[in-house]
Amino acid sequence: MDRHPINDLMGTVMEKLRGIADVSTVIGESITTPDGITIIPVSRVSMGFASGGTDFTGKHQKDGAANPFGGGSGAGVKIDPLAFVVIKEGQVRVMTIEPPAANTVDRVIDSAPELIDKIVAIVDKQKAKKEARAAADTTETKAE
Repeated sequence: MDRHPINDLMGTVMEKLRGIADVSTVIGESITTPDGITIIPVSRVSMGFASGGTDFTGKHQKDGAANPFGGGSGAGVKIDPLAFVVIKEGQVRVMTIEPPAANTVDRVIDSAPELIDKIVAIVDKQKAKKEARAAADTTETKAE
């Protein structure tokens, strides 16, 4: 059986994608600074791929001749930086990259810990004032 043209079409696209998204795309090449710090970028690679085609008969096609083929393919690659591995004086740290908040709900969620800390600080301050007033009242009562 003859090899169908869709096989070649898909094979070419897959080979090109393999060349774009190799291991060095996910774990990048290390960068060493003059002061001895090594930085290694880490990324996420997402790919999408589609291919299709059809055989169709021509108006003037001869009997027994192969049907003409029409096809196409497309692909997309998205690379998102996630973090950097930083090696300094034998210590390894992972520094993540956080994308900015996309909408209002994300911004509220991002600011929630800071907001909670502020509320706790206000409540603690009010509690300390009440305790100070109560202690002062107790001292005044004993003095009388």
